[in-house]
Parts: sequence; structure tokens; C-alpha cells
Amino acid sequence: MTPPIELRAVTKRFGPITALAGVSLSVSEGEMFGLVGPDGAGKTTLLRLVAGIARADEGVVRVLGHDLTTEARRIRPFIGYMAQRFSLYGDLTVEENLRFFARLHSTGTDRAWQERLLEMTGLAPFRNRLADYLSGGMKQKLALICTLVYRPRLLLLDEPTTGVDPVARRQFWELLVEFQQEGLTIVLATPYLDEAERCHRVALLHQGRILALDTPEALRASLPGRLFELTATPVREAARRLRTWLAAHRVQLIGNRIHLLLDRDDELTPLLDRLEADGSVQVHDCQPIAPTLENVFLAYLTEQSTHQSKSTMYDET
Repeated sequence: MTPPIELRAVTKRFGPITALAGVSLSVSEGEMFGLVGPDGAGKTTLLRLVAGIARADEGVVRVLGHDLTTEARRIRPFIGYMAQRFSLYGDLTVEENLRFFARLHSTGTDRAWQERLLEMTGLAPFRNRLADYLSGGMKQKLALICTLVYRPRLLLLDEPTTGVDPVARRQFWELLVEFQQEGLTIVLATPYLDEAERCHRVALLHQGRILALDTPEALRASLPGRLFELTATPVREAARRLRTWLAAHRVQLIGNRIHLLLDRDDELTPLLDRLEADGSVQVHDCQPIAPTLENVFLAYLTEQSTHQSKSTMYDET
């Protein structure tokens, strides 16, 4: 079966900046696929290419069986795209916004579907409230159902929960899971690694390249060795010393704790003894922990930065 989304060696440039560099991936029917990375990683550019809003400079983008180089217009009626700044009309009510977007896509008469969307999101009691007077979380819910009101086959979401409170985030994700379970294919960009854990597969992006792509379980399992969480004071000095003895990707400073990635358990005790040898660093606790996607992403990121630094050094010599 042809995947609904397929990218092959896709590159996109904006002047001297390469936003995507040779990206290849595919998304399966009914999958929830996550794009994770910091600002500038290429997440938004990738979504805009898939939505047919932008065109790749190199490579192939196929969506629903169509090559977007020549057939971008044909796929737009089947794609729901919720940008970071989705434009609601503040002087229209919740229901008026919903009906407006439905009429834009010639589905204005499907009142039963509109009513279901309002009920699912808990917006039905607020149908007559102006959009300007909704909370941040409610505005995001309204933006979501305005994107879904014409029943798209693909839903593209660009950081949909950024700036909303934790309760609204949880409710938003409950809605996404419900729609996905009904067969909707969802691709979303998120800076939150805990959200990425909910996806079927995740692509870790940095500087326009895919560092890794797999299920969250497989990505966590890809971290070699054993992970330990260390508390010490002063914590920054402890991390600095450890980085002089270990490869950079093996030492992660996360808040007031240090995550250590070691090949073997028997490496730990000599390392801690060495750390405390001169009495200026005190270790309070060190326990083995299960890796998270944050650990995996930071390890890939640090390892890539180290390789780039070495390549630059060799080029200069």
C-alpha cells in the first residue's frame, strides 16, 4: 500500500539557509507521527511542504499518491493544516467560526458533524461566545475543529499545544488520540518530548536533518549502556569534570541533576571516587534510571555536535 506521505531526499533552502537537507521519511495510514526538535530544526518547513504550501528545491514529496511538484492543488481539499498561529475570527462566535470554515470547504450543511465536534471538545456550552473571549486552551480546541470540520484525510499540526496550560494540553491530546483511533493520519511538530512519547513513530530533527527515526520504545532502547542519575554539589563543576573524562554525549546536565551514560556498571564507582578525590565536589546520590526520549535526543545531538567539531578541525588542518 502506498503511504499517504512520502519524502525522498528532500532539500529546502531559504536563500543561504538550508532548512531541510536530504530528508527521507514516510508516514503510514492512520499513524500518529511526531516531528521533534528545537526551533530552527526544520519542523515547520517540513509540514508546509507536505501541506503543499511550499515547494521542495530537491527531492520528491508525495502526498496521497500525488507528486506535489506538479499536483499540489489536488491534495489541498484532503489536508487539514493547523499552523502555529491559526487565524480565528475574534469577532465571530465559536459556532460562527466553525460554520465559516465549513462553508470555505463546501461542507456547511453537515451540521451533525459540526455538532459532534463541539460536543467532543466541550465547546458546545460556549457556542455563542466570541472567540476573542475564549481561554488559550479553548482557542486551540476551536482551531482544531475548524481544521477538522471538512473531514480531511491528513491532519498536520504545528506545535498545537505551545503556550497552553497542562490541563488543556492533556485534553487536546485526548482529542487527538480519539480522532486518530477513528482512522485519521496525524503528523505533528512538537518541542515537548513527553508528547512525542504518545506518537507511533518519531523523527528527531536538528538543523534540517533527521538524527533518528523510530518508535519511542526503539529510540529509548537505542541508547547503549546504562544510564545513571547523579546528584552532586556543585553540580556544574561535577558535570564539567565528568565531561573532561567522558565523551560529551555521555554527560547530560538536566536541571540540578546529571545523567551519566556508561558502558558497564563497574565503571561507576571508580568514576565517583575520582570525582570526589580532592574534596571540592560532593556526591549525594547516584541511581540507575530508565532512559527517556530526552536522554536519547540529547545524546544524538551532543554526538553530532562532537563529530561536526572534529570535522571542522580536520578541514582546517
